[in-house]
Amino acid sequence: MSLTKVLLVDDEVEFASTLAERLELRNYEVRTAGNALEGLGLIYKYAPDVVILDLKIPGMDGIEALKAIKKHDPSIEVIMLTGHGDGFSVEEGLKNGAFEYIIKPVEISELMSKIDLAKKKRDKE
Repeated sequence: MSLTKVLLVDDEVEFASTLAERLELRNYEVRTAGNALEGLGLIYKYAPDVVILDLKIPGMDGIEALKAIKKHDPSIEVIMLTGHGDGFSVEEGLKNGAFEYIIKPVEISELMSKIDLAKKKRDKE
């Protein structure tokens, strides 16, 4: 069985690095990007199953990055991360194809559960 490929796009380098390590210890294959453009480049090279995307990232906002990901490959599931529970952004993200929203700080067990559900949904499509 192959590992679930996860791309984590977040400009908080320490947060992203720590989260990536924690996921790798739990048998996920993880790549990280510090901004939207780097993340979109990795979409093409790495072909992730699931993207964990911060709503507030340099280069373009998370909603625009979500739209670009879905335009490239609608089957990639995107979990949005936010430090702010902004209802408009949540609604906008879900309307544009986000699988789920998680508010920081994130519990690793909750995130793993969402990643696994997103991967199952992708596998069915």
